Amino acid sequence: MDGDFRTSFVREPAALRRHPSLVLNADYRPLSYYPLSLWPWQEAVKAVWLNRVRIVAEYEETVHSPSTEIRIPSVVVLKEFVKPRKRVAFTRFNLFLRDEFTCQYCGATGDLTFDHVVPRAAGGVTSWENVVAACAKCNLRKGSKSLRQSGMRLRTPPRRPGAEELRNLGRKFPPNHLHESWMDFLYWDAELEA
Repeated sequence: MDGDFRTSFVREPAALRRHPSLVLNADYRPLSYYPLSLWPWQEAVKAVWLNRVRIVAEYEETVHSPSTEIRIPSVVVLKEFVKPRKRVAFTRFNLFLRDEFTCQYCGATGDLTFDHVVPRAAGGVTSWENVVAACAKCNLRKGSKSLRQSGMRLRTPPRRPGAEELRNLGRKFPPNHLHESWMDFLYWDAELEA
């Protein structure tokens, strides 16, 4: 059976990608929630071998070298604490995350782009305080008009988010696949209901 399993790994390299490892900081919190801090299993095994992480949970599957057999880690924790970034980069992804992947005019969640509240044609700048997520329909409707001219209203005024705020927002949007061994580590710091 072990030979068959190893052969299937060699023949199907895509199967290797099916075993990502959740990476936790030394305080047992994920390095990031969105995108979720994951390593390919090969990186996790390498980090174990270099003594940079501890294995917290494992998959049933194993990998082999000529002299060693190791179960694939599903959750690893860094031995040294990595200080989270305080500054949030102004990126399209972070902007959408701040706005919870929702149009700030109508509340739609599909076909998002971004809009300058004060249009660039009127001197508006590209900044946290002037750019919002908008669906294509609302963005086209507003065009280069002001909010007053367009008769549109913002659901939430745009502002610079904090790093912790984005981390917390990211927890609302889990990836498509969450392995059961990860669950205790993803939401352990969530407030318990009374």
